[in-house]
Amino acid sequence: MVELSDKEREEVINAIKLGQPLPARYRASLFEDASETELIWPGKSTETERIVLPFQSIEHIDEPRAETVVQPTWFSMDSTSGRQVGGWTNKLIWGDNKLILSSLANGPMRAEIESAGGLKLVYIDPPFDVGSDFQIDVEIGSESVTKQASVIEEIAYRDTWGRGRDSFLAMIYERLMLISSLMAEHSSIVIHVDWRMNSAIRLIMDEIFGPEAYRNEIAWCYSGPSNTSVHLPRKHDSLLFYAKGRPTFVQPRIAHKSGVHNTGQVFGASSADSSEAKQAEMESRGKSLEDWWIDIYTADRYRSELAGYPTQKPEALLKRIIEMTTVDGDLIADFFCGSGTTAAAAEQFGRKWIAADLGRFAVHTTRKRLIAVQREMAAEGKAYRAFEILNLGSYERQYFAGIEPDKDDRVKTQIGERKEEFLRLVLQAYGAERSEQLPLFTGVKDSSAVLVGPLDAPVTQVDVQTAIETAKKHGIARIDILGFEFEMGIKPVMADEAREQGLTLTLRYIPNDVFDKRAIARGQVKFFDVGYVEVKPNQDKSGKVTVSLTDFGVFYVQEDADAAAAGLKRGKSRVVIDGGQVVKISRDKKGVVKTQALTKSWQDWIDYWAVDFDFTSQKELISIQEGDEVKQVWTGRYIFENQWQDFRSQDKRDLKMISSPHTYDTPGEYAIAVKVVDVFGNDTTKIVKIRVK
Repeated sequence: MVELSDKEREEVINAIKLGQPLPARYRASLFEDASETELIWPGKSTETERIVLPFQSIEHIDEPRAETVVQPTWFSMDSTSGRQVGGWTNKLIWGDNKLILSSLANGPMRAEIESAGGLKLVYIDPPFDVGSDFQIDVEIGSESVTKQASVIEEIAYRDTWGRGRDSFLAMIYERLMLISSLMAEHSSIVIHVDWRMNSAIRLIMDEIFGPEAYRNEIAWCYSGPSNTSVHLPRKHDSLLFYAKGRPTFVQPRIAHKSGVHNTGQVFGASSADSSEAKQAEMESRGKSLEDWWIDIYTADRYRSELAGYPTQKPEALLKRIIEMTTVDGDLIADFFCGSGTTAAAAEQFGRKWIAADLGRFAVHTTRKRLIAVQREMAAEGKAYRAFEILNLGSYERQYFAGIEPDKDDRVKTQIGERKEEFLRLVLQAYGAERSEQLPLFTGVKDSSAVLVGPLDAPVTQVDVQTAIETAKKHGIARIDILGFEFEMGIKPVMADEAREQGLTLTLRYIPNDVFDKRAIARGQVKFFDVGYVEVKPNQDKSGKVTVSLTDFGVFYVQEDADAAAAGLKRGKSRVVIDGGQVVKISRDKKGVVKTQALTKSWQDWIDYWAVDFDFTSQKELISIQEGDEVKQVWTGRYIFENQWQDFRSQDKRDLKMISSPHTYDTPGEYAIAVKVVDVFGNDTTKIVKIRVK
């Protein structure tokens, strides 16, 4: 029975009559499922995302290994390639982690996770209130340039902190609810926080997992300069350690010398225990680690690990957490993976892993880092797992456009209703007007006819050729074709071919940023020309094939050079990216502006490239849940099997321009796919055919 005073009952009744929200103090007394500990903020909701989007596998990576290496029982290896063909494949997922978590928790991949033992450890390091989290310094040639956040990343930041603490709490609360639903019955979660959100997240964790799930608040202490005159220097972050059920816990022990730990903690031995024999015994046994750690430095002290990521954490920190809470073969997840430290540490410790991030650059950085780990482990004769790169692809774009993925007639109605809204949104962002007068084309910008590609499929070479033929038939001289994706193998020479026929053809990417109306209104959405890559396959007399990179082009604009020059003060200079060039703009003391292109070669833009020597060998299959049945459906695409790659790292700036030789088992015609990733993490793919004799 609800125990309220007459005055309280009257207040509740009046609030309901007037349609006003009930005061928060009534929550515990009016609802049976009220939490013992709860944090309330305006707009709080216990509802979580339930949508299930199919995961698309876009790349499979597994360093070849010698057949002589003895592999563990979970590993099944192809005898010809030395690659893993069975067992759990680790997963690196690009996209919005709310949609990823919902699709994992409610979709077909949940069964795969559970068959792998379930999530035994989740570590997350959610973004703090730091605007520079998404800005990264990258090297282009001999210059260092700041990669600005994409508008999508800025939107995520704005949605996270736009209303201050309330919006951050709403973001993290829903994701923690989804994470909790994915965790195994006996598992651990560690959240990395700093002073800004420590207290609030602690209360949220108590609400979701229960106060009894709390294990420790670990202070990770560090040193460094600090200029402050109003408070003590803030020199630690917190690791909030919670547990479900009775998970693995291995008490860490640390060495100490002469009564003092290597953490600086003093071992309080009594005088009776201070004999040399007792000291030797204590030093051999080590000391149980307490909940404050000062023996692990910040990432900048571990130079060999640095991946250029501003919020990177040291592997030593993650290795300690992993050793403390898991055993060999357990599955670990990090849904804010950043530079991939959790995945790298998990791989080295023989754990399975799932890593996800919103940022394309973060996924690319993690890919390079895990390949480096595979290479190191292969050199040491250690077992490691293959990993695949997944995204939600066109299905995520449908979600952003308000179209729910479904197989019944309702989705057809939705697509019809949303198509016009979608077209107008893209055209508005592009600065074009909707037009239904031109056949095939969807809009007009200045003197160009504009064709907007489909929401859920790439623009194909056939689409481009049809547009060219339609334009010629109706006397159209300029064509702009916009697409979220372009079919692999669309040749840049198509623009040259169109020019020979009297047409100007431009292919441009539609950024996901078009789904933010605020960005459109402010003119922040940038449409980039499709990059291009040229390659040449070479076959020697023995039949071995190598691939050479011969050209690469990008067309990025981070800031208009003329606008930057206009705002430059005398005696100052700036480096900007405009028209696919890194440009240094200087204004001398007399006010004269000079512009200097800093990019010397097309090779400067390449950060990574990889080759799949038999591209059509692996069909891309997605899992679709239909009732109680899961069906495998071919998307019509192929998975890029990463068979050879080279990339730049912090300590290796050179790049090979010719691949290692590849031997084909049987003669015939093969499709070779070459993927080039630029310094900003964007990829361009080229497909060429070769006949092997």
